[in-house]
Amino acid sequence: MVASCAVEAAQALAELTELSSQIERAVVLRADGSVLASTGDDAMGDVLARAALDLVGAAFELRSTPAEVTRVEVELEAGAVFVLREGSRTIAAVAAPGATAGLVVYDLRTCLGAIDDAKPKRERKSKEPAA
Repeated sequence: MVASCAVEAAQALAELTELSSQIERAVVLRADGSVLASTGDDAMGDVLARAALDLVGAAFELRSTPAEVTRVEVELEAGAVFVLREGSRTIAAVAAPGATAGLVVYDLRTCLGAIDDAKPKRERKSKEPAA
């Protein structure tokens, strides 16, 4: 199931970057902070993952519990960085300059939802009696 979840996450990220022209790259993290899937090469995924964890950590310093940090957004001249946390997953993305924050957040939440909603398909049992 772990490998299956990684494939589902990679597919969801591929669809995200294909559909959202505002998102340049993205990464999905497991609850332990390790990379589940990322767009582009592994090195850039690791850099974005570390930045996401650092941003959540900085936001945590301002809050009383890590669970209260559900979204961090940093706008830069060259674009923006978004980090969303829902349940046990975290998604982070680098967005193009001038990106519409609400749309980026919606796309990231949709991507996380697609990963969490993906369930392994069960085989149907035959209704025919055994011989």
